[in-house]
Amino acid sequence: MHLTPKRDSKANILVVDDTPDNLRLLSAMLTAQGYEVRKALSGKMALTACQMVLPDVILLDINMPEMDGYEVCRQLKVNDSTCRIPVIFISALDDVLDKVKAFEVGGVDYITKPFHGVEVVLRIENQLKLCLLQNNLHEKNILLQKALDDLQTSQVHMIQREKMAALGQLVAGIAHEVNNPISFIYGNLEYVGQYVQDLINLIEAYQQEYPSPTLNIQEIVKQIDLNFLINDQQNLMDAMYRGAERIRSIVEALQNFSRLDEAQMKRVNVHEGIDSTVVMLQHRLKKTTNRPAITVFKEYSDLPLVTCYASELNQVFMHLLNNAIDALDESNVNSQLSMVKDSELLTMDFGLLTKPQIHIRTMLTNSNTVKICIADNGPGVSKSVRSRMFDPFFTTKPPGKGSGLGLAISYQIVVQKHQGKLTCNSLAGQGTEFIIEIPLQQSELN
Repeated sequence: MHLTPKRDSKANILVVDDTPDNLRLLSAMLTAQGYEVRKALSGKMALTACQMVLPDVILLDINMPEMDGYEVCRQLKVNDSTCRIPVIFISALDDVLDKVKAFEVGGVDYITKPFHGVEVVLRIENQLKLCLLQNNLHEKNILLQKALDDLQTSQVHMIQREKMAALGQLVAGIAHEVNNPISFIYGNLEYVGQYVQDLINLIEAYQQEYPSPTLNIQEIVKQIDLNFLINDQQNLMDAMYRGAERIRSIVEALQNFSRLDEAQMKRVNVHEGIDSTVVMLQHRLKKTTNRPAITVFKEYSDLPLVTCYASELNQVFMHLLNNAIDALDESNVNSQLSMVKDSELLTMDFGLLTKPQIHIRTMLTNSNTVKICIADNGPGVSKSVRSRMFDPFFTTKPPGKGSGLGLAISYQIVVQKHQGKLTCNSLAGQGTEFIIEIPLQQSELN
């Protein structure tokens, strides 16, 4: 018998056969070729041997008591740790159906007894080479996947930087341009109010000094409704004060949100960032044709200043609140469609729909971290979506409605830049809650 030359590096071969003579023959032949051989007289012994040390190849007999080779192979293939081990069946069964069944249960080769030593060794060598190629391919796939993940992460970083720079410059520019004229208006409203009051005082003095005005003056007083004008001017001035103050608060929110001059990490009040973001989204919280107005509830704890990148953390608040509003929009649209299908209502009554709500809670933990929880009472998120929601470019929104970057960017900002955690709790039909947790202080390395 002329066999192939001995291997330089040994492979671990498990031989499974209930006939001791076959075990001894195969063991002696393979050991002589430099293989490390282990033997098992039953299927159960074979499974136990695989749990102790994974073999490189298994030679498996079919006809064995208690557990035949087919069942052994099935159990090996359903186990994650053993499913990749190549199984070569060696059996006296020569029927085509037996061979087909062997391949169906996961076998990679089939040798009929009586076997030839050269054939057995060559088939083992062939499977070892295939395994080596598969392992190399698997490692390359892992490297390629890592390279793809790194590329996507770099793309997200680049997009986020460009987006933040553009957004910060736009917001800061608008705030600056609006701030100057509104400051002028707000600062002069007091003088205008005083001037108007002085003129009214003068008119009242004339009325006292000249109680009988001419017909021309009486006609003018009637046309302008002087009494109403005098009584309403204060209401008008108060309304202008409120409007100017509202614009000033919006400008302040814009400046707080952008924080263009605070690109570096510093200690900030996170509540101010949340409030500014809510102000920025007021237009989306209002009543629409599809749903009533969204109510925002805030439960703020007494928090110390938090060391963070303020503008980027504000961007996280923006993404999470926008997602919550999108979910509530979708939830109420679906509710309306369901009501139309299930009834003959011709008009929609918002009172019959779930009132959309967003709850924002903050708290200080015992581990010196701050938690910011943003929850909605929307439709919730399925488990399959939750497992991928932080992946770059993954989105459940229709084309044109979302890029799949908002949550990926938020995850990088919280986890990578702030050494924190961003998690999602959700059940179908019971809403969604995102939990941001970041340390009060950041390490010098970060």
